[in-house]
Amino acid sequence: MKKSNLLRAGAVLAAMSFVVTACGSSSDSADTTAAPSSDAFVCESPVAAIGWQGAETGDAGALGVPMIKGANLAIDEYNAEHQDACVVLKKFDTQGDPAKAPAAAQAAIDDATILGIIGPGFSGESNAANPKYEAAGLVTVTGSATNAELQNNGWKIFHRLLANDAKQGPAIANYLKSVAKKAGVIDDASDYGKGLADAVKSTLGSAVVAEDTIDPKAADFSAAVTKMKSAGVDYIFYGGYYGEAAKLAQQLKDGGVTAILVGGDGVKDQAGFADAAGPAAEGALISCPCQDGSADFIAKWQAKYNEFPGTYGAEYYDAANVILAAIKGGAKDRAAVLAAVKATDMEGASKHIKFGENGDVTEGGIYLYQVKSGKITFLQEIK
Repeated sequence: MKKSNLLRAGAVLAAMSFVVTACGSSSDSADTTAAPSSDAFVCESPVAAIGWQGAETGDAGALGVPMIKGANLAIDEYNAEHQDACVVLKKFDTQGDPAKAPAAAQAAIDDATILGIIGPGFSGESNAANPKYEAAGLVTVTGSATNAELQNNGWKIFHRLLANDAKQGPAIANYLKSVAKKAGVIDDASDYGKGLADAVKSTLGSAVVAEDTIDPKAADFSAAVTKMKSAGVDYIFYGGYYGEAAKLAQQLKDGGVTAILVGGDGVKDQAGFADAAGPAAEGALISCPCQDGSADFIAKWQAKYNEFPGTYGAEYYDAANVILAAIKGGAKDRAAVLAAVKATDMEGASKHIKFGENGDVTEGGIYLYQVKSGKITFLQEIK
């Protein structure tokens, strides 16, 4: 792709900077709105764009905000050093809905300025969108979609920056084996939630004495609560996302269930789970293949956003830097960016980044967090 072709989008992108807010468009078209600070560099003549696909709004929107902030931090740093060849971020908000993912992917594909995608953010939308990205040869680097089958689809464009649920599920189960007498398992029937719950059940085996599936759109989880209480479980694993986990925690507490609630990475959101559930979340355990990031990264994040990095922030900082490194190295079209991403061998904020033949990163651990005094706090690495 010639540079002159990429610059045709300059009028659309001229107003864009990289200061992120928690609100955004819920349409499938790219969101390039921003509110630059007085001293922020504004990329008025971009040579390329990076696309982001995920949930910025909707029920799962809280998980998408740190992803965008991580990407913007990387792009801001890059543009500060490459003001004459700057890059912009274009957001495609699917609200994490697989039904919206194909249209979002097609919109990104149709935008010739976009040389790579960071995301999709969720497993279900990855299954729905990645066939389109594969056909277009548009590379994807996800820092959050953990379903254990994504890497087995033969997609040449697929790359993932963290361990998948085939590693996360057994790690959770092995931990539970050491502490649980009777375990319950609940899932939300999503590609992510059910996949992770199945991996946990497979390793726990006979220690699982009760299981159920809930409708995440429902308000009443009393059937699952009753089943867990009747079984006398002392730990309950929930495969799903933070919104339903907060409701489930509260209803378990109200129902007199004293079991400790355990969730996967989809539950790791301070506001959406720990704050929303309040005292009902206290003591809950949450696993994640994500990390807060290096000390240098955390310091840069705090300087920019005046807060601690959110879930997947470090991974999406790394995802953006993987594609930026390809562009910095001279890749000017999608085929060249794809080839450069495949050859990545670099140190990131979350880990050393090198991809295997199936697109999964070659390094990646599973980390356990606990809600202590209302805050999600790192506990230990689990295997």
